[in-house]
Amino acid sequence: MLKTHSSYWLIATLFVFVIISLLIALLIGSSPLSLTDLLVHFFNEQSSTQQLIIQLRLERALSAFVTGGLLALAGTLMQVLIRNPLADPYILGISGGASVAALLAILIGLPLIALTISAFAGALFAMLLVFLLSRGVKNTHWNPTRLLLTGVILAAGWGAVISFILTFSPNDRIHSMLFWLMGDLSYSHFPGMGLIILLTGLFFSLLLSHSLNVLIRGEQFARSLGVVTDNLQWKLLILASLCTAAAVTQAGSIGFIGLVVPHLIRLIGIHDHRILLPASVLCGGGLLMLADTLSRSLFSPVQIPVGIVTALVGIPIFLYLLQRSEAYR
Repeated sequence: MLKTHSSYWLIATLFVFVIISLLIALLIGSSPLSLTDLLVHFFNEQSSTQQLIIQLRLERALSAFVTGGLLALAGTLMQVLIRNPLADPYILGISGGASVAALLAILIGLPLIALTISAFAGALFAMLLVFLLSRGVKNTHWNPTRLLLTGVILAAGWGAVISFILTFSPNDRIHSMLFWLMGDLSYSHFPGMGLIILLTGLFFSLLLSHSLNVLIRGEQFARSLGVVTDNLQWKLLILASLCTAAAVTQAGSIGFIGLVVPHLIRLIGIHDHRILLPASVLCGGGLLMLADTLSRSLFSPVQIPVGIVTALVGIPIFLYLLQRSEAYR
């Protein structure tokens, strides 16, 4: 494990990484800007370029940061909750519920704000469904295996419903639906609610960080040290689910950020959740900002879903981590 002062240097380094990623997002696009142009036009209210910088690039970059931070935080919590190094925010099928609700909203032709509300409501419904079914009728004791199996089965069910909706949707709706399913920040706006959920989730997660350090070593070990594991794990489920719901509502289903980022931080020696949690948020947010910049600039003026970029980058990293998964047991 890294020494304390080295850990704080890591946080500072990741903070600089986020600032650099934000600058890259503001400067690069279909109309590239120099740093001088950025400084001149950013504060000039009469400049038409200010709208490009603030409304099109800054808000989208902030949405990418918040979404990436939420996914990374949810992934870190989920890996402790399930005690599986390959767990990710979507493992319980919460994104499936959000996707079904969002696709129905697109099919009906509802406005963007209604689509956002529908996706969040669908995610909360999926979370409640997992919560109720994993407890069972009589068994109120925490069972991570039952939770995992319930989530996997429900995710498969949501996937079938999504396929059904796509099959019978008109052609003029399919494009928007597919972009949303693959993860898209094209219609993003200032992520006020997402930012509040991210900060709140990180705050409460840090309050639980000492217990997380114990729980990751096993439920029996945690109980022997006086940790009320059932209550702790329900709290983790709620926090991870809310973060996932907020992320999916903001940008659709973006893969690999929640899976890969916690492992990247652990690979450099950070296992203390007091450092791991904020480091994962910063790393996830910065990486998704860079991925989104690529998605809208690589084939400009054509934009591709950011989920494609994260998948192409995440797959080789995932396979590498899979080969090293024994090290996390």
